[in-house]
Amino acid sequence: MEESIFSKIIARKIPAKIAYEDDRYIAIHDINPQAPVHVLIITKKPIATLNDLKAADAELVGGMFLAAAKLMKQLGQGEYRAVFNCGPSAGQSVFHLHLHVLAGRNFGWPPG
Repeated sequence: MEESIFSKIIARKIPAKIAYEDDRYIAIHDINPQAPVHVLIITKKPIATLNDLKAADAELVGGMFLAAAKLMKQLGQGEYRAVFNCGPSAGQSVFHLHLHVLAGRNFGWPPG
């Protein structure tokens, strides 16, 4: 997989506002937030898209949601939206698996 902005953040080659980190994930505040709270939970394992997941990655992806819940609790947010984008037409611009977690405003459906 080609080096992405997220792999550079993980390697500390470029700065980011880190909200959470453990051995499997790093969470950063989005530089273009779509809500008052907008963090990205990023896998440290380089996986380009949801379509590139293997069965062995199931626990890793499930853990992203647990990390999101833990982080939102720390940020005082009990209600939030968690979204994966898969591919350019779905809004994915960085091809390194990440979960958008947004809170602090009302969300409608469909998103807009």
